[in-house]
Amino acid sequence: MLIIEALTKRYQQDVVLKGVSLEVAKGEVAVMIGASGSGKTTLLRCINALEYPDRGSIIIDGVSLGEHRADGSFAPLKEHLTAKIRSRIGFVFQRFNLFPHLTALENVMLGPLVALKLCKEDARRASVAQLERVGLGSKLNTYPSKLSGGQQQRVAIARSLAMTPKLMLFDEPTSALDPELVGEVLSVMQQLAADGMTMVIVTHEMAFARRVASRIFFLQSGIILEHGSSEDLFERPKHERTREFISHSLHR
Repeated sequence: MLIIEALTKRYQQDVVLKGVSLEVAKGEVAVMIGASGSGKTTLLRCINALEYPDRGSIIIDGVSLGEHRADGSFAPLKEHLTAKIRSRIGFVFQRFNLFPHLTALENVMLGPLVALKLCKEDARRASVAQLERVGLGSKLNTYPSKLSGGQQQRVAIARSLAMTPKLMLFDEPTSALDPELVGEVLSVMQQLAADGMTMVIVTHEMAFARRVASRIFFLQSGIILEHGSSEDLFERPKHERTREFISHSLHR
């Protein structure tokens, strides 16, 4: 589903990604862990074409996100082609980014109506189904200000699912939540994993990562220092830095 090869991204003199390569098979849950500033969010933003890499390649479900020049540099596709690919990638951010003047249902319907060009009846049916999927079937007509943070994040997940994505990206989806609300969002994500959704997740929730990950990638200073199964990284990490990070994260 996802192939990344030799991805490099810099901001002026700061090289954030330094030749990152990885593959994620259909139905896999890839979890990215690492300290703040290690490049995790930038990697997700490149996958979703919110940022363009300087070098390397990104292929999603057999379709390249850019043209790869002979010198290795990355040339973005025309915007309408990029938008078509992006419409099939769900992205759940730290912040919920819901429209405050729209109900939960209206927020979820917007993408199917505008981007997928569904008729109103079909968009409503699909959106209701996804809100029910995340446990919010009773909140269809509720405005964001009347929802808890966990409920708002679940609306944001339903909004992405209503676009029938091939791939879901999650960037620290629980970091803006009060501790008692984290579980309800992680529960929805765990069910998506059980349903076979291909996901790339950035998280500091180590117990959750251990439960759901097909593979874990540990990023350090813009490189993948180590990757493997949950058991590999949690039970027998190869690098001392991986061991330190996991130990500190589990006991904080």
